[in-house]
Amino acid sequence: MAGLLAGKNLALEKPSQIETAASATIPLLILFGSQTGTAEKLARQIAKESQRSGYRPQVLEAAQYAKIDWRKESNLLVVTSTYGDGEMPDNAQPFWEWLQTESANALAHMQFSVLALGDTNYEQFCAAGIKIDSRLAQIGAKRLQPLVMCDVDYEAKAQAWTTDALAAFAPGKIASGVVPKPLHSSSEFSKSHPFPAQLLSNRRLNAASSEKETRHFEISLGGSQLAYAAGDALGIYPRNCPKLVDDILLALHFNGEETVKLSEGEMALRPALLQHLDINKPSAEMLRHFAVNHNRWRDLSSLENDAEFKTWLAGRQLIDLLSEPANVKISPAEFVTLLKKLAPRLYSISSSPKAHAGQVHLTINVIRHEAHGRERKGVGSTFLADRAGEAPVPIFVHASPGFRLPADEQAPVIMVGPGTGIAPFRAFLHERRAVNAQGRNWLFFGEQRAATDFYYRDELEAMFSDGHLTKLSTAFSRDQANKIYVQHRMREQAAELWAWLQDGAYFYVCGDAARMAKDVDAALHQVIQTAGGKSADEAKSYVAKLKTEKRYLRDVY
Repeated sequence: MAGLLAGKNLALEKPSQIETAASATIPLLILFGSQTGTAEKLARQIAKESQRSGYRPQVLEAAQYAKIDWRKESNLLVVTSTYGDGEMPDNAQPFWEWLQTESANALAHMQFSVLALGDTNYEQFCAAGIKIDSRLAQIGAKRLQPLVMCDVDYEAKAQAWTTDALAAFAPGKIASGVVPKPLHSSSEFSKSHPFPAQLLSNRRLNAASSEKETRHFEISLGGSQLAYAAGDALGIYPRNCPKLVDDILLALHFNGEETVKLSEGEMALRPALLQHLDINKPSAEMLRHFAVNHNRWRDLSSLENDAEFKTWLAGRQLIDLLSEPANVKISPAEFVTLLKKLAPRLYSISSSPKAHAGQVHLTINVIRHEAHGRERKGVGSTFLADRAGEAPVPIFVHASPGFRLPADEQAPVIMVGPGTGIAPFRAFLHERRAVNAQGRNWLFFGEQRAATDFYYRDELEAMFSDGHLTKLSTAFSRDQANKIYVQHRMREQAAELWAWLQDGAYFYVCGDAARMAKDVDAALHQVIQTAGGKSADEAKSYVAKLKTEKRYLRDVY
């Protein structure tokens, strides 16, 4: 999961209006755009913090902008993530589209501040927040606090932004010297206080001849009191590859015993690189250091050679930079200051707590490939595949309240999950069986080859045989001359798919945001046009209505 990390297993408030103390007098509107639940959770935590400063907060997803009487609002906080290639979260896209219209001039009297969540590993870092911040200022709203852009390690910056924004919106209301209550408590297992779990099972789902390595992991929750729901994600703190650490130490002529200072305290360099620091993609600070201190990098990373530099950097990692004959001198202490913290990885959970009590299951594609003469490994995936059995796995639950099964157990469910996108839908199917839900279930699954890459085949075919899985539509791209994907199967079965939607079906998508999710979305529009007899504009309106009704939900990364 792309992108975009938070989380401990806290119940989110269901009402849009947070209850406030009788003394609260300052109205505050908090809008969030959240694809995986991080921004929503943060918005609600900010609302709780604002109450302590005399505010009367209202928290809404940005898509609900039309329900707001903007004439009665004056203070606006926006908390939004970015996903995919700089895209708005699904529940912020309608708000963004409305901001482009003249009607958005209704916000010209507002004073606002924006908190953007993102990941600097993506080129379009915090693009959604940047766009909203810029547009609000363009229509005349007053920016009281500058835009703050947070990387995956966002807690400290989010806390500072919250404190500054609340003080700016109501000067004098926050007493000097008052230390705000932390947005994240460590009193239970959470992102800031992960649970050391035991790995119970690690098995490959592909046949030996497959071009892929996809694995099923089972992790014990025993003793953690962690709870999750089908549709949630699991956060894992990985450790870096020991060989990569050794290669970096060798390239820098360090022995690994040097003492360095991190936020966690003083420690030897080698364990710092193994457990706490991102040693894969070079940070912007690291690149700037090399550019300033050596002519080759200064020339290559200059604005004039920006395209050339990006071409060189593609597929390369920090070790490639360190292995270049740049002869840049750097101390261990300075080196660690140029590295980002090693961020946890989020994975969609592929089990149901009702069917797999005391356990959590994951379905993960293990990344291994060659590039520029060196083996590359996915940090989280190879940690679980190769080394997680050696010691406990630090985990936390990341709630995804925007990706849930329908409350109505009679409602039909359509699930599109190629590759490891099947993960939450395996959880959904087990969950619906455990609660004896009577609604129909239709799964679209795709991979390369049926003989080697049909994940959970026995489970799915058994569910299909006994009727729990009403329809199973598969697309194995390499089993015929012309590649076939899940979106092709959707178009082939347009009439029946349209009939399910007309019967109130919920439509779910999980997987790659950059290509698959866009192709599936385009296919959905085409199905509505061809089978439903709608125009392109009518199909767009129909899809928008599905999203408003929470019947079109995506877990994309």
